[in-house]
Amino acid sequence: MKEADMCLCPKPGEWAKGKMVGSGAFGSVHLAMNKSTGGLFVVKSAESRAALDFLENEANILGNLSSPHIVKCIGREKLEGVNGVRKLNLFIEYMAGGSLADIADKFEGVLDERMIRLYTREILKGLVYLHRNGVVHCDLKCKNVLLSSSGNIKLADFGCAKRLNGFMTRSSSMESSESICGTPLWMAPEVLRKEGVINYAADIWSLGCTVIEMATGKPPKWGDEILNPMAAVYKIAHSNEMPKFPAGFSKEGLDFLHKCFERNTKKRWTSENLLGHPFVCGKLDERNAENVELYSPSSVLDAGVYEEDEDVLVSKELICEREIKRRIPFTMRSFGERDYMSHRHSTNSLIASSGNWITVRIS
Repeated sequence: MKEADMCLCPKPGEWAKGKMVGSGAFGSVHLAMNKSTGGLFVVKSAESRAALDFLENEANILGNLSSPHIVKCIGREKLEGVNGVRKLNLFIEYMAGGSLADIADKFEGVLDERMIRLYTREILKGLVYLHRNGVVHCDLKCKNVLLSSSGNIKLADFGCAKRLNGFMTRSSSMESSESICGTPLWMAPEVLRKEGVINYAADIWSLGCTVIEMATGKPPKWGDEILNPMAAVYKIAHSNEMPKFPAGFSKEGLDFLHKCFERNTKKRWTSENLLGHPFVCGKLDERNAENVELYSPSSVLDAGVYEEDEDVLVSKELICEREIKRRIPFTMRSFGERDYMSHRHSTNSLIASSGNWITVRIS
């Protein structure tokens, strides 16, 4: 049976809800199975009014998108609960690889720069598609970037997403330019300052934060303010500083981050500009690669994951496409930052988005 047939929207009563595999401030996420096809998917459920607003926004946004770089919504189910309280189930394709945040937790390390380049390229493809269709994601971070078992990347969690007015569709809901949501340490300065309508440049700032997160296994660091999130938020919004860049990062990577963290939104590079940047198209300089401390396999599950790049030169485009489909992530030892991993959840609780969903993953 084709995979496309396995992911058909289940008919009412023709699907079974499995165990909860994630939760957030606005609802729960369960594994589910289509009884007619045996296909797996996940269901996001919401009952409170606030939860319904975010989930309906996600459903409306995803309902008008179709891209191999965006997680697919396969349907929705509206129900009347007790005392007339509305319920909503949103059916989403199942991404067996989990999220980029899961990868760091699972391997107790951070991503190698070669993988960061590949993943960043795929994230950019998703952003280019969104921006061409008038959508700003508004909550880009590692938790909201999902992987298939083969390593394909898709953007997910569109509860905070906004569609710009010039791209309104009949199913889109009007969004207030004053309302913001997302995760503070990943938000752009202009968003935190509530300066007019949010635009695509906000996603680019968040992309830079996501690259740092992949490279360090932690949120962007603003001096010692990670221990005081509100001080960090104030510095993001009102200073002229940039977050601390990853140690040992290549010159292409550092330049890429500078383009993302340009405080003047008119000068900040677009997703299309960045897709042509050497960081995502070029080959990692061997001199920079010498600074990377690779993580030795600790079990049979890690063995064979890493393999050296071929010496044969092929096109940059082909390298990116082949690598992302062929490999699963491997890690390197973090430069003195591994202690953060054991405290990730407690730190995130201080700075998490009110609309954040915990990434779906089967233990």
